[in-house]
Amino acid sequence: MMNKPTKKRIIVITGATKGLGYAMTEEFIRLGHTVCGSGRSEAIVRELSSRYAAPHRFDVVDVTSDPAVAHWAKTMIKMHGPPDLLLNNAGLANQRAPLWDVPADEFSQVVDVNIKGVYHVIRHVVPAMIKRGEGVIVNFSSGWGRSTSPEVAPYCTTKWAVEGMTQALAQELPDGLAAVAYSPGVIDTDMLRVCFGDAAAHHEKPDTWARKSVPALLRLGTQDNGRSV
Repeated sequence: MMNKPTKKRIIVITGATKGLGYAMTEEFIRLGHTVCGSGRSEAIVRELSSRYAAPHRFDVVDVTSDPAVAHWAKTMIKMHGPPDLLLNNAGLANQRAPLWDVPADEFSQVVDVNIKGVYHVIRHVVPAMIKRGEGVIVNFSSGWGRSTSPEVAPYCTTKWAVEGMTQALAQELPDGLAAVAYSPGVIDTDMLRVCFGDAAAHHEKPDTWARKSVPALLRLGTQDNGRSV
């Protein structure tokens, strides 16, 4: 299967209420696709729901909660069917510190969002995609999923895990589906500011990034299964 950018698709995006997720939401909708987005911010979910009426859908969902993701996925799939493109974008970075100084609850939170959150969404959305026989799953990774830097060990740990999870998933998927680990690059988001501070302002803005990256995401297909892009 080779996805063509002109086909109108159902796009599911986690972490749609900020940063790259918000920018992708706007760009996918601008290009005529239907977006089902989730995030933790009730205010931004209300804003998106007001600005983009049905068939688009936005929900407050905590991806660290398996029951919450299960309910969201069931409701969403009943309304729209399985997504053509599933973007596991929700992520969290730790406050910079040597690993031994990272509080245990902060380490757990980064793991819960960046690893377990991806698993929960795959667990409850991908079976419907398999039943239909097509679709692309994109798990957002990072350059720090293939390299490391000091004081971001928790984040590096989770992104290396995403790379491994994605490759194993790619080996399990039946024909017609693909799993891709996607590193978006260095973008000026709130998450980057946690790591880079004010220096993040010197990097590309999310809306500029989305205009270039959304068409590339739409072109992903079975030929990309197992790739780190």
